Amino acid sequence: MEILKVDTVDQYNKLFGFETRHPLVSIVEFDDPTREERYRINFGFYALFLKDTKGCTIDYGKTTYDYDDETVVCFAPGQTVGFTQIQGTQPKSLGLLFHPDFIRGTSLGRNIKKYTFFSYEANEALHVSQEERMIIRDCLMKIRMELQRAIDKHTKGLIAINIELLLDYCMRFYERQFITRQDMNTDTLARFEQHLDDYLHSGAAAREGIPSVKYFADKICLSPNYFGDLVKRETGKSAQEYIQLKMIDAAKEELLDPQKTVTQVAYTLGFQYPQHFARFFKRQVGLTPGQYRNQG
Repeated sequence: MEILKVDTVDQYNKLFGFETRHPLVSIVEFDDPTREERYRINFGFYALFLKDTKGCTIDYGKTTYDYDDETVVCFAPGQTVGFTQIQGTQPKSLGLLFHPDFIRGTSLGRNIKKYTFFSYEANEALHVSQEERMIIRDCLMKIRMELQRAIDKHTKGLIAINIELLLDYCMRFYERQFITRQDMNTDTLARFEQHLDDYLHSGAAAREGIPSVKYFADKICLSPNYFGDLVKRETGKSAQEYIQLKMIDAAKEELLDPQKTVTQVAYTLGFQYPQHFARFFKRQVGLTPGQYRNQG
């Protein structure tokens, strides 16, 4: 299927027949069953869709998810997303589009990276309650009302504030979803720990290098951002911090084996250069590997 590269909000609006009231931000609403049934879009801007009825599947990366009602899904610039309309249905969705240029110099522009859900996979979408959906829709309607006014010196600030408010609500709702999926999250964390232990003690680190967050996210079939947020929620530590703590535990075990040199321990844990391992270990423990070994 051909990938449609859509770099601007205006290009998107023209593609689907929406009016452009501001070149960098738009509210769009899909409720037409006669639209194109399948397409793939590479986004050049941020997009958030509230999908409130069954009717289409959305895939991102290798994952496809059939959304039921009350779902929010977000995309970031550079992502390629596939949409497939299900025959005999009338999909409805309300969307917010905003270009990175729109938020430059605003509080939202400075804080946009904290909204990690823009890089979640399709099956990690936000499923909202009726009350939550009403809040999201209210934020979108306020943005739409502002766009219907003539653009003036207040337009950018007011719209940016409302987008930031909307994204803050989405963060709150995602945190609620992490809580309601506690059993699933606990199982995911247990699988992560098992994969990490295997990686550090099976020789994989020596072959593949220092373990990365992306490696384990892929193993568990989650996006790195969603995986990182889940680990943070469950452990209070970032996924990278959690990996490093496990590496230190493994290093301490290895260093207590008098048959192994510090260089061998470094290679076992995936370090290409022993001096990098020594700096890493001292930063975490406060002692060099040799000092730790000697005090033991």
